Formats: sequence, structure tokens, C-alpha cells
Amino acid sequence: MSTLTAEKQAAPPKAPASRDGGEWRRTPGWLYAVLFVGLFLVVIPFVWMLLSSLKPEAEVRSVPPTWWPETITLDNYETLFTKLDFPTYFMNSAIVALAVTAGNMVFCSMLGYALAKLDFPGKKALFAIVLGTLMIPGVVTFVPLFVLTTNIGLSNSLIGMILPFLAGPFGVFLMRQFIQSLPDELIQAARIDGAGELRIFFSVILPLCGPALATLGILTFLTSWNNFLWPLVVAQTEDKYTLPVALALYSVGQNATQYGLLLAGSVVVVLPVLAIFLVLQRHIMQGIAMTGIK
Repeated sequence: MSTLTAEKQAAPPKAPASRDGGEWRRTPGWLYAVLFVGLFLVVIPFVWMLLSSLKPEAEVRSVPPTWWPETITLDNYETLFTKLDFPTYFMNSAIVALAVTAGNMVFCSMLGYALAKLDFPGKKALFAIVLGTLMIPGVVTFVPLFVLTTNIGLSNSLIGMILPFLAGPFGVFLMRQFIQSLPDELIQAARIDGAGELRIFFSVILPLCGPALATLGILTFLTSWNNFLWPLVVAQTEDKYTLPVALALYSVGQNATQYGLLLAGSVVVVLPVLAIFLVLQRHIMQGIAMTGIK
């Protein structure tokens, strides 16, 4: 009896079991160090942008640069909100970004559902074309797209900024991969109940695509919100400018760029995207993790 007790006391404690039946593995310290360095490199430009937007123009241009503002001022934000037609530019950006995001979420999901769950002639060829367009740089189609938009009378309009980007190959590929992982039994059961394809899509498929839709939505919104070149070319009057175009044009003075104004505008441009990401980050991570699962 005493021998068994001594063996139990001498035996090393077992590592706690993980949820999958294995043992917990301690994360090495060097991995935390690498992640911390990566986080620092990503965050530090945004912190410097925020602090520099609170500096006077002379301090922003000072050499060597100062990290913490010696004189905190809100003049850059006052100029941004009072001397510029900020509400119009912000509203234009919001309308374009939200419309493009909504269009991608609906139309890319529809095409993704067709490529994932429906059988029709040319399905593989169509999917190959979608993958092929991912490899074509946007600058290649920029001039033909502008000529087409001008010929149909959509230049200098918000519709002209929205229509060409209502669907994209990346969104189609993302939604196709996610929908392909959904069980076919759900669709078959809906068809037995007499549901058509549109009802199956909106009532069965779309409610299950929350993580993928969140991922597609934030990526599309970010791209459209920060889009500069296409609105610059399409918008020909000030009342059609989006926020990035207005900041780029009005922050450049006669002799030099007003970096303080540009940094303050950049802070305002980043805030909506950051807020959306913080709200939807759980769905975004889940959608990225599950997209490649079949």
C-alpha cells in the first residue's frame, strides 16, 4: 500500500486534456515576440497619424519630427468640417460604398450559389472565367470601362461610380467556396417542399452565409470607401466628389501639401471602416476560416 502511494506521489502530473482529446501545448515565447513586433509595425502608423493630426502644420513639417504634439490643436479638424463641404463628400462616399457592398453581397452570393449547387451547361467554363478575371489587373479594364460608362451617359454621377462594381470575381469565388460547404440535404428538402430556386436561395442559403457575407461586406466596403482613381475620373464636379478625392485635391495648396489637413481627413476616413470591423470581426474571422472547407 505504501509502495503504491509513493509511486503516485512520484509520478509527474499529466497535462490537461484539450477539447479534441489531445494535450494543451504551451505557445512558445518567441511566437508572442514575433506577433508583438508585427502588431507594433501595423499599429504605429495609425497612432502617428492620429497624433500628427493634432499638431500645427509647422510642427508636422519639423525636422526631426516630434512624436507627441508639443501644441495640441484642432485647427485641422475645424478646417475639414467648416471650410470644406465635408457632409456632401462624406455622404457621397457612404452612398457609393454601401451600394457597392450591398450589390456584391447579393449578386456574388447568387452567382456563388449557382456555381456551387446548380448543374447547368458551361458551369466549369464559367468558373474558370471567374478565376481568370482574378488575374487581370484592374488598370487593364480601366479605360474601356470609362469609355463604356461615358457612352451610356453615367459619367459625373454616383450611379457611374456604383454600377461597374456591383459584382466582382473575388466575391463570387468567396461565396462559391463557402456555399459549397453547405449540406445538399437542406436544398433537397426545400425542393421536396416545393420551394423554387429563389426561395431556396433567400430562405435557406443566404441565412447560413452570415460569416462569408460579413467577410465579403467588410472587404468590399473597405475597397469602395478608399477607392480614389475611379471616382477621380468619373466625378467632374465638386458635388460628386467622394471623401478621398476631396481630401487629395483640397489638401494640396498652391506651394505645398497641407499634411495636417490630410492626416485629419485620413483619421475621419479610417474611423467608419474600423468601427465596422470591430463590430463584425467575429463573423469575419469565422468566414475566412470556413471559406476553404468543402
